[in-house]
Amino acid sequence: MSSQAPVDVEVLRSEIEKTYTEVSTSPQSDFIFPTGRAWAQTLGYPEPELGKVPDTSVESFAGVANHWRLGRIDPGQTVLDLGCGAGTDLLIGAQMVGPEGRAVGLDMTVSMLDRARKSAEAMGLENVELHEGLIETLPLADHSVDVVISNGVIDLVPNKDAVFDEIDRVLRPGGRLQIADVVIHTEVSEDARKNIDLWTG
Repeated sequence: MSSQAPVDVEVLRSEIEKTYTEVSTSPQSDFIFPTGRAWAQTLGYPEPELGKVPDTSVESFAGVANHWRLGRIDPGQTVLDLGCGAGTDLLIGAQMVGPEGRAVGLDMTVSMLDRARKSAEAMGLENVELHEGLIETLPLADHSVDVVISNGVIDLVPNKDAVFDEIDRVLRPGGRLQIADVVIHTEVSEDARKNIDLWTG
């Protein structure tokens, strides 16, 4: 995979942040992708955990599929949510790992993190840790995570090698990666690769 991004990465990040700020501040707007609690329920998100997540977070849920079908997270484990958004997946994970576990969320969109923080406080969860940043550079120690989750985020990053290198670095031996994302089965034209609107959804 080439390390040369087909688009200006700073412009791409700015556009992604703009799009997902709108998802967090105006979740009832029309987007070209589905959002909200009804969408999470349609995907079969786990209950009772989903039902306990406040609307503050679930209104801004914009996942692409249900990675929870790949498995639950055990009590006491550490889970890292890459691109945690308003926190739906993160807060589900925090419930699964329980008070002895740790749920770490990372996102580049401040308004999304604010929603996740408010929801964690409303749920009385003290095992949630939030970071503002990029998934290409994780603020975590080597081999400190049992499970990495992500929903519809890695496809937004041009340098996927950097993302997977970081995942490999932070996962403990025997840890697992559990993601849902967009996969394209045909070659994308050079013009399409340069189209910011196609990157941001």
